[in-house]
Amino acid sequence: MFWLLVTLLIIYAIVRGIVWLVREFFLWLGRGKRIHRVAESQNVPEDVQIAARGLEMYHAAKALGQEMDMPLRLTPGQRKLVRKAEAIVRENFLDNLEISWYPVVIIFFVGSVGGLIIEEIWMFITAGLTQSRVGLVWGPFSPLYGVGAVLLTLICFELRKKHATWWQIFLVGMVVGGLLEQVTGWSMETFMGAVSWDYSNVPGHLTKWVSIPFLFMWGLLGLVWTKFVMPWLLWTIGEPTTQRQVVFVALLAAYLGLDIFMTLSCFSRRAERDRGVPPENGFEQWIDDHYTDEFMSERFQNMVING
Repeated sequence: MFWLLVTLLIIYAIVRGIVWLVREFFLWLGRGKRIHRVAESQNVPEDVQIAARGLEMYHAAKALGQEMDMPLRLTPGQRKLVRKAEAIVRENFLDNLEISWYPVVIIFFVGSVGGLIIEEIWMFITAGLTQSRVGLVWGPFSPLYGVGAVLLTLICFELRKKHATWWQIFLVGMVVGGLLEQVTGWSMETFMGAVSWDYSNVPGHLTKWVSIPFLFMWGLLGLVWTKFVMPWLLWTIGEPTTQRQVVFVALLAAYLGLDIFMTLSCFSRRAERDRGVPPENGFEQWIDDHYTDEFMSERFQNMVING
């Protein structure tokens, strides 16, 4: 129980840290839009608006490389008023939001990286394992969690609009997680000859890839995601307000798409090599030269690759 609580606290800190990094990065991409919203908000007193305008001018000058004296910081009481005003604006924003490709790409990215970090910490604390648990050939990504984050967002965002109860969200999280693990695990073994997890020896397993304890974990994750992480993340991401935001996310989407394509190609060639099938073109030969069996085994240490 003690280590479970420690693990949950660490996971909470990681999630908060990731959200903070995303928020700060997109504030930079959007040139301080959060400060601008506060400066123009009618839900805060005039003194807070004046202080926020000072901060907005300071950040704008800094972005242009101009020197300007640092304005007075907001007092704790003013910051509390700002948070309340932000909460009101955030709820109005979410009530009228239509999720597009822009936040989906970012949520997939955040879920893939954050899920990988959380899983590796969980396995180290609970089983003492320190191994690469990535799911793509390039970068620190576990696409299972990225897809899970996107599905939970799209489905639970609609549940939030319909004011679903906590137990309904919990059950939806269980169903989404269970189906995702079943489909992904079966597809990996059937088409790629790879096994990344196996619950056959876990008490309460329903299939090779689905077990009751992990269904409850998915339900809890869905509840936390829907109530705390998703609203904050969608509000932080917002809608693109600058050209560099659109360009950055479009390039990120292209990179992730290429990463997924290369991963599938590498696993396909690994399976063909195991069957003695020679490369048919220069691209397959390039994969054989650079993504050898040794590379695949070292890269995907938690997978059993049978071909």
